[in-house]
Amino acid sequence: MSISTASILVELNISVWTASKLDRGATQDVTNGAKAVASAAKVHKNLMAGTGKRKEIADYAASCRLWHMKHTLPWSDKGARLLPTSLLLEYRAQMSKMEDRFNAMVRDFIAEYPVLVGQAQSNLGDLFDVDDYPPAQDVANKFGFRFVYSPLPDAGDFRIDLPSQELQEIKDQYEAAQNDRVNEAMRSAWEQLHTMLSGIAEKLTDTDEGKRYHETLVTNAQTLCGLLSHLNVTGDPALETARAKLERAMAGVDITDIRESADVRQAVKADVESILKSFDW
Repeated sequence: MSISTASILVELNISVWTASKLDRGATQDVTNGAKAVASAAKVHKNLMAGTGKRKEIADYAASCRLWHMKHTLPWSDKGARLLPTSLLLEYRAQMSKMEDRFNAMVRDFIAEYPVLVGQAQSNLGDLFDVDDYPPAQDVANKFGFRFVYSPLPDAGDFRIDLPSQELQEIKDQYEAAQNDRVNEAMRSAWEQLHTMLSGIAEKLTDTDEGKRYHETLVTNAQTLCGLLSHLNVTGDPALETARAKLERAMAGVDITDIRESADVRQAVKADVESILKSFDW
């Protein structure tokens, strides 16, 4: 199975109103007071100062982007990322849930917008300017949640009128760029695994008494093992071997045992370091 049939491209775009406004008067006051040139500083007002609903939306948008990044691989500079078709159903279901929640949060924010502006007025003091605040509908239009799928093209059907040599050069260039993107995607998968292994080895080094071990030490590794079975879009046998070794190393590992037993910590650490030494990262 080729990568073009085993994967598709997906682009996620989430926009959030920044609620930020340059205050030229306050900027001039600051630079004049500091006896500095005009370009030395800028004062940007937080139009929703003292309120939390807009920031909650921004934080949720960031978590959605992070989930998207973890479940896809890099592909192009324009933002499209590689999504294995084996993850498509899970991706669509999760993104639809995220979109629904995002839109619900925006609706709640817009419904309370007049009240929030009033609260911001109290918090901004003399910095408040009613003209800084767009109408509620204009603010609503500044929020958006969109994800778009597109097929992954093969070498391409270049139906252009060029001599055969020049046309072949264009096709070769396209294929080389395509190979570079595939290599970058797989390099990202390898880097995720290397980061996970290195992090586990470092955390399980008994240098500090009373070190705290969180359950995510185990669960994050197990989650990544599950993901990498999908993200290995080229079927790289070395990556699968490394993934399977980590999966075996973490099988049956309980965070309570890690917290309470130095022997367990050393055994898991030894397994992880063995994986790190077995591959050319």
